[in-house]
Amino acid sequence: MARVVYIYKAFERFWHWMQALLIFFLAATGFEIHGSFKFFGYENAVEYHNYAAYALIILIIFAIFWHFSTGEWKQYLPTKENLIAQANYYILGIFKNAPHPTKKTVLSKLNPLQKLVYLGLKILVIPVMVISGLLYIYYRYPHQTGVEALSIDSLAPIAIIHTLGAYFLVAFVISHLYLMTTGETITSNLKAMITGYEDLDGHDEEKDEVSDEYEESEIKEETEDKIEEKTEIDNAEEKKEDEHTLKTENNKS
Repeated sequence: MARVVYIYKAFERFWHWMQALLIFFLAATGFEIHGSFKFFGYENAVEYHNYAAYALIILIIFAIFWHFSTGEWKQYLPTKENLIAQANYYILGIFKNAPHPTKKTVLSKLNPLQKLVYLGLKILVIPVMVISGLLYIYYRYPHQTGVEALSIDSLAPIAIIHTLGAYFLVAFVISHLYLMTTGETITSNLKAMITGYEDLDGHDEEKDEVSDEYEESEIKEETEDKIEEKTEIDNAEEKKEDEHTLKTENNKS
């Protein structure tokens, strides 16, 4: 039974869309710098590319803090479970309308292949792109006595690594856009990343039952506490009335 679940938090969606926007912009300006086409002009493209790079680094810092402070980093821990089945699904099953081998939950949003790819992006591709990009920017930098240079014989290897990383990111984005359309409907995955809500089949029924039981228990305890509190108040009022009655009788006598 499908249930509408709030699966993508606000910052998660903001980070996703800002990262996508910056990667598209960095790719466009980067390829213009390489002479693939002309739009902004070479000097402007270099300047815009650098600004976008700084923005991406700042976004990455916030994302790292968010992942570790919320525990969301655990989403990317690789697993062998259903790994072959997931690969077969993408190769053949998806074209035969086969059921998805991995059920998405709030605690496990990614299938085994996604875990591997996203983990590789976060600990290998993105760091390589950032480091090689910074080396590009600060290969020659202004200093008090003039222009200093890093101890690098040639920028050629850095340029090759940075460009290969860019092609890998572009390939990933294209694949990501295609796989985005393979949900329950063509736009269901897109809608989930915009609103945060998604229809999940068989979503953690046992956990839901535990949660319901916990809620009922909390309500029961709260009700019992209120009854006990009211009883104590009633007893206190009765005691006060008894004392007042006793005092009145004593005064009469």
